[in-house]
Amino acid sequence: MNTNLRKVLNGIAIPVVVVILWWYVTTFGSIPEGILPNLPKVGATFKEMIASGQLFSDLGISISRVLKGYGLAVTIGITLGSLIGMFRPVRELFLPMLTVIRQIPIIAWIPLIILWAGIGEASKVIIIVLAAFFPILVNTESGISGTPGGFLEVAKLYGLSPWKTFVKVYLPHALPSILVGLRLGLGVSWMAVVAAELIAAASGVGYRMSNARSMMRSDIVIVCMIVIGLVGVLMDRLIGFGFGKLTPWKKHEAKR
Repeated sequence: MNTNLRKVLNGIAIPVVVVILWWYVTTFGSIPEGILPNLPKVGATFKEMIASGQLFSDLGISISRVLKGYGLAVTIGITLGSLIGMFRPVRELFLPMLTVIRQIPIIAWIPLIILWAGIGEASKVIIIVLAAFFPILVNTESGISGTPGGFLEVAKLYGLSPWKTFVKVYLPHALPSILVGLRLGLGVSWMAVVAAELIAAASGVGYRMSNARSMMRSDIVIVCMIVIGLVGVLMDRLIGFGFGKLTPWKKHEAKR
């Protein structure tokens, strides 16, 4: 069997089994529709939400929040992670405190952030920044601090400035690790925005799910979950594509 075909079949095997079980229990079982709707009902709801523009409106709002928070997290995480990895005084100053804060689940921060920033856009963005910041910071710091000492000795020998040392020595070595952090941070951003919108929001995919739950509309909840999963996969693929373009040598290593 062709390798690509086998990978596709393996990838869809479990989803197909889940769909078959879903069809069976909703067709021959006695599960209330408010708990688990049948496939035609979910399909009809999906079409209705697209036709009304509701789905695209909610999705656009959530994506906008993710991009704002993720962009700030990338900027702060890479900058601070690089400084911590390059300079021992910065590491000793920030790392203990950040290690403690990193242990606190993002869900625990949401009530406090809402008290500080209200239930408007600012609180959603702050929650996303806080969630995505740490994966990016940790992976950046790990990649930077793992730069071989021999490379740094050569940079000193050539009299490179700290900035040129970063660009020509630290960054190329740390890039794979940084990109992994970016990938993880993006995934966490989606989880954070949905959690924030579920708790306190008047718009977005998470809000739509919370509103549907209160009306026992599990079909809307499932449609939103599927859309979140598909958008998340698409964003992950885009990051993976960028990862491949920026680190082409990784492909050659994987083939060995």
